[in-house]
Amino acid sequence: MNANFYTQNKRWKIALAVLAVIIVCASIYYTNILVKKFANQETKQVEMWAAAVQSHVDLMNYTKTFFEEVSGQEQRRVELLALAYKGFLEASPEENTSIYLEIVRSNISVPVVIADNDGNIRNAINLPERFRDKKFFDKDMLAAFSIYPPIKIDIYGKTSWLYYNESLIYSELKGVLNDMFNIFISDITDNAVGAPVIIVDSIDNKVLAYGRLDSLDMQDKDYVANQLRVMQEEHFPIKVNYIDNNKAYIYYRGSDLLQKMRYFPVIQIIIFAFFFVIAYLLFSYARRSEQNQVWAGMAKETAHQIGTPLSSLMGWVELLKLEEKPFIGTSDMESDIERLKTITERFSKIGSVPTLEPTDVVDVTRKTMRYLEKRFSSKFNFQILLPEREIVTPLNAALFGWVLENLTKNSIDAMTDQGSITVEMTEDDTNIFIDITDTGKGMPRSTFTQVFKPGYTSKKRGWGLGLSLAKRIIEDYHKGKIFVKNSVVGQGTTFRITLGK
Repeated sequence: MNANFYTQNKRWKIALAVLAVIIVCASIYYTNILVKKFANQETKQVEMWAAAVQSHVDLMNYTKTFFEEVSGQEQRRVELLALAYKGFLEASPEENTSIYLEIVRSNISVPVVIADNDGNIRNAINLPERFRDKKFFDKDMLAAFSIYPPIKIDIYGKTSWLYYNESLIYSELKGVLNDMFNIFISDITDNAVGAPVIIVDSIDNKVLAYGRLDSLDMQDKDYVANQLRVMQEEHFPIKVNYIDNNKAYIYYRGSDLLQKMRYFPVIQIIIFAFFFVIAYLLFSYARRSEQNQVWAGMAKETAHQIGTPLSSLMGWVELLKLEEKPFIGTSDMESDIERLKTITERFSKIGSVPTLEPTDVVDVTRKTMRYLEKRFSSKFNFQILLPEREIVTPLNAALFGWVLENLTKNSIDAMTDQGSITVEMTEDDTNIFIDITDTGKGMPRSTFTQVFKPGYTSKKRGWGLGLSLAKRIIEDYHKGKIFVKNSVVGQGTTFRITLGK
């Protein structure tokens, strides 16, 4: 498994990710088209409703204008009738009152009441039903007959008052017109297209009626002002002229469903993004778990396989030591056997949480690097710059030595035939820093994080697990950090390990 294979694998992932993005974008694009069609359709319905409202308004205004003309004629007719009553009642015996009498007899709809100064009703005609049984002209009747001022008349030397009102037909017509307007307002506020509507007075901007809005929200002046602003930005308000020369404006906007549908593509993007993030995290977790199980199984099996020949080697060394002439390489063999025991211990701990003990990291680093220095060619120069005092920190010595070994081997591979490796340890109040610097071929910045991923290697032969294991040992087990501090192509690379005190 080399870097080229890793790059190809990465390209496949990118291709699949791009394909997923294209599918999501196509789905969102199609959904957006549907939302726009729905919005256009509802907008047309709202515009048709607004046009119908405007036509209804025009009809109401025409009816109102016609009613005003009828009202003017009604007023002149009633006043003429009142004068006819006055002329008839005050006429002298010699005066011809036939014309007055004819006008009075023709009155079948104008309410007329004649009462004396004390309010006693002397005569009444065409009264509304609620006043027909009254014998006294009280305040209620005065309020009802206050449209026209009463006429003072003199009947046989006694002063009386003639009260008159609008005709019953005119009052009924006026009531019908009021009902028409109320029905008109109700039709607007309860519109079938579901458009929120607010009707306000044109003078003091007082809310006269509203529909498709929450009554509790409408009690908030700021909410009403905001709704009016939104509605005015979306549609120009309709001006309405209605009874008694009052004017109002009808504000309206698209339905709440349309407002929500406009945000649907955004919500869809969020849902897709959330789904992909969760899926990616679950997939990554499953993949890491599978890798960990494979590595742990392979490591434990390796440790088990090494254990049998290692025990045999230990026995053979003991036999060699019993010879009369000791073998010259026995001490080196014992060192290598101890090294194999350390390696076996490392592999056996993969897959389980190691025990950290207070350990002098300076001593562990020095011993590990001295051992490695003897095992590599003299063409590689080792510079070990460590403090002269102990630095104790929670550590698993076997695993930490493995990390240093992996980094050192990685540096040797990067330098090919010769070069220099510098191991320098520094510290501050809370952390310990170990820098391993080589004079190898270096690496581009784009690979700074990739080198720690399982399977990544620049060698033709290799598993690409050394740096991945080093990262796991430092970050997962020791809660530290390991990263490429800096690297220059053709000049070398520096890896940094950070451990807490």
